[in-house]
Amino acid sequence: MRPRLIRGPLRNLEGGQPAATPLTELNRALGQDRAAPTGKPWGRWLGTGAFACVGAVLLGLLLVVALRRDPDGGQPIAIASIEKRAPASATEPTGASPTPAPASGPASASQLENNAGVTVVRAGEEAPGAIIITVPEEGGPIKLATAPDSRLTERTRYGLLPKTGPEGATPAKIYARPLGPEPSAKPVGRVAILVGGLGISQNGTAEAIARLPGQISLAFAPYGTELERVVQRARGDGHEVFLQLPMEPFDYPDNDPGPHTLLTGPKAQDNIDKLHWSLGRFTGYVGIVNFLGGRLTADQDALSPILREFAGRGLMVVDDGSSPRSLLASAASRAQIPALKIDRVIDGVTRADAIDKELAALELMAREQGIAVASASALPISIDRIARWAQTLEARKIALVPVSAARGFRNPGSTGSLRTTGALR
Repeated sequence: MRPRLIRGPLRNLEGGQPAATPLTELNRALGQDRAAPTGKPWGRWLGTGAFACVGAVLLGLLLVVALRRDPDGGQPIAIASIEKRAPASATEPTGASPTPAPASGPASASQLENNAGVTVVRAGEEAPGAIIITVPEEGGPIKLATAPDSRLTERTRYGLLPKTGPEGATPAKIYARPLGPEPSAKPVGRVAILVGGLGISQNGTAEAIARLPGQISLAFAPYGTELERVVQRARGDGHEVFLQLPMEPFDYPDNDPGPHTLLTGPKAQDNIDKLHWSLGRFTGYVGIVNFLGGRLTADQDALSPILREFAGRGLMVVDDGSSPRSLLASAASRAQIPALKIDRVIDGVTRADAIDKELAALELMAREQGIAVASASALPISIDRIARWAQTLEARKIALVPVSAARGFRNPGSTGSLRTTGALR
C-alpha cells in the first residue's frame, strides 16, 4: 500500500490544538503559568508574633512560681491579736485555798435516762464502741427513736420481728419514750396510763393520738389496717406504743379475742407461730400487753415458751390487771424480763362519773405510793375524761410518766400491785 500524504496544520501533542494557536485557561495544564503572589506575608507574621507573646507570658508565670516557692500560696490568712491577762489566782486572797467542787451527775446510764429524760443507745454495728445519747431539746417536744431500728429487727415470713441487738440494745430500751426533765415543782406523785384497743377504729385511734398527752402510752391490737403507718404517727406525736396480744379467756370460745389467739391445752403447740404473726404486724413497740387471757395467763406451762420468746426479743411485759389469777407479770419478772402489772382499770364502768371517780382514786394512790399505773380502753368517753383530767394534773403537782418509766419508780422487788377493779376476763 502506498503512503498517503496528509495535509494540514501541525497539532500540538499535549492539547490537540494547532501549534500556532495560543493555550487558553481551559486547555492549559494545571499548575502552570500561575501568577506569582505579590505583597508581604502579614498574616503569617502576626500569627507567629501572637504565639510568641503567649509563650512569653506562660514562661514568666512559671518563673515567678519557681522563684517564690510560697508553701501557703492561695491559702486564706487570718490575723488574731493575743492579749496577755493576769492569772485568775492573782485576784484571789492569798490565804484562801481552792475547794474542789463536789462531784455531781448520774452514776450510771440508767440513772441518766431516768433523771434527765435522754435515750442512751449503746454501740451498734455502724458505730462500734460508741454511745449515742439523744437529749430532748429544752422546752421542745420529746422525740422517740426512729423505728424500725435495723439492729433490733429480724426479717421473717411474717415481716420484721423484734430482737435483742448488739451491746444489750433492746426494743424495751430503745423504743421507750424518754422520761424528760423533772417538772419545775417537785411532784407529789406520778401516774402512768396505758390506753388499749387502738388501731381497729380509725376515728377512735386518731382522736386518742390527737387528744391524749404524749406521756400516755398506747397499745395497738394486731388486727387493724395500715397499722405501721398509724403506729408511726402515734410515735411521731410522742406516744410510746405496745402490742396487745390476744390470749385465751376463761369463757373461750364464747368470748373470742380474735384470730391467732394464744391458747392453752393441746393447741398450745401452735402458739409460737401465732405469736410471730402478731409480732410482725408493726414495728417500734416497747413490749406486749395481754388482751383478755384469764385462762392462759394463769397457766404456767402455756406461759413458759411464750415468755422465752419475749426474753429473747428484748420486750417488756405488761399485765393489764384484768385477772387476779394472772401469773404473767410475776413469771416474767422471774425470767429476768422487765415486767409491770396494772394497778387499776379506770373504765370498767363506762360512765363519765364512774371514770372520774377512778381517776381520783388513781391520783390518791399516786400520792400515797409515789407511782400508780392504770389502763383504759380507747372508748370516746374514756378518751374525753382522761384528756380533761390530764390538763389539771400540773396544778396539783401530779406528773404523768410513760408506762415504760413507771417500773423504775417502783420497788425493784415488786412488779406492781395486784389490786384491780375490772371484771374477771
